[in-house]
Amino acid sequence: MKVLSVSSEVFPLIKTGGLADVAGALPIALKRFGVETKTLMPGYPAVMKAIRNPIVRLQFDDLLGEPATVLEVEHEGIDILVLNAPAYYDRTGGPYLDATGRDYPDNWRRFAALSLAGAEIAAGLMPDWRPDLVHTHDWQSAMTSVYMRYNPTPELPSVLTIHNIAFQGQFGADIFPGLRLPPHAFATESIEYYGNLGFLKGGLQTAHAITTVSPSYAGEILTPEFGMGLQGVIASRIDSLHGIVNGIDTDVWNPSTDPVVHTHYNGTTLKSRVENRTSIAEFFGLHNDNAPIFCIISRLTWQKGMDVIAATADEIVDMGGKLAILGSGDAAIEGSLLAAAARHPGRIGVSIGYNEPMSHLMQAGCDAIIIPSRFEPCGLTQLYGLRYGCVPIVARTGGLNDTVIDANHAALAAKVATGIQFSPVTASGLLQAIRRALHLYADQKVWTQLQKQGMKSDVSWEKSAERYAALYSSLAPKGK
Repeated sequence: MKVLSVSSEVFPLIKTGGLADVAGALPIALKRFGVETKTLMPGYPAVMKAIRNPIVRLQFDDLLGEPATVLEVEHEGIDILVLNAPAYYDRTGGPYLDATGRDYPDNWRRFAALSLAGAEIAAGLMPDWRPDLVHTHDWQSAMTSVYMRYNPTPELPSVLTIHNIAFQGQFGADIFPGLRLPPHAFATESIEYYGNLGFLKGGLQTAHAITTVSPSYAGEILTPEFGMGLQGVIASRIDSLHGIVNGIDTDVWNPSTDPVVHTHYNGTTLKSRVENRTSIAEFFGLHNDNAPIFCIISRLTWQKGMDVIAATADEIVDMGGKLAILGSGDAAIEGSLLAAAARHPGRIGVSIGYNEPMSHLMQAGCDAIIIPSRFEPCGLTQLYGLRYGCVPIVARTGGLNDTVIDANHAALAAKVATGIQFSPVTASGLLQAIRRALHLYADQKVWTQLQKQGMKSDVSWEKSAERYAALYSSLAPKGK
């Protein structure tokens, strides 16, 4: 089966979050199930710099007003189609935000162009290759199935994956002429959304199947609390809704081979983690004592519950814990965490920014990772924690709920527990979870069992890729 995946970011070429990890790992995992994937992505500066010897596969003289070229290249086992459109993507900021942290005002055109290019490839415009199915991701490529619906050529089946429904790609109705869709596309069964336009909403209406990145999240987005205004649209497509939990690339995330980990280890050599722990203490300026190091590797935002971390940092220290925090986000939260570090030198360390190698080393050296998200479609950091013996302490929501087994009395007795769950996401809720963690940590035999059981968890893409392959097969034309 031939699949065209369309994504705004793909690891290791460009990454701002978990979407990139999924878009990079899933095509590789699908190969064993007979699925050949080509992934279309924008030609950001970092992407153009990284690729080597690409082949020109397609040219557009006028892609929503700008010229563009589709280049094909293999990069670290992924077959990539790069949409090289300098007017859209050759910019000094990030994929979505300019250097000042603001949305590019033409994001609608930038990602409509990506979607239109995907629809044209789906229609057979690229010589010698046409997919059997199209898989899109989030609002940035959701318009692909909209363009496919109004394309005069026969329509192929499509799958839309929601990685985070909070980001919907909503724009004013005034941009509609620039999308070059027929007038009847401005309708409730397509992209019209309360008089304006919704790119994700259009994808939800036009894709043949909708997936979310965990079973729990599939149920949550049917509710007003988590549906973010689109719960009615999703409810109308409930028969096409599937929850498939994410996996991780277990070759990239492997504590026994990870090149950035100072001392490698596995489930039987957990004591070797101590040298990585010492490195973490040095980097974050923490006292190198026996007190547990709780780490946070996250966007520092309200959604991720980072305001609760800021509100409880003093008490976590008073209870006997240490904090190592890596991330960036809301300026007020960043300031609160930095102030807490200033109040507690040697007990709290904060590094503002994105540091992929350090995120690996933190998982390999810290004792536990705190993930207090108010909502979390799947989450990957808890999967990395399980893989590395860094015990996850997670809010009971979305994919966190689906992937971490709470260390309650029954689970501990059965030796199946892999972490700690808590609810609600409040200061008292988190502190109760920290108390439980400190109690468990005090008994190193029990804590080691938690680590080992977590490391036994199957966090790979194999089972999830099998489910995606089965979904593709159910939608594809017979014989594919």
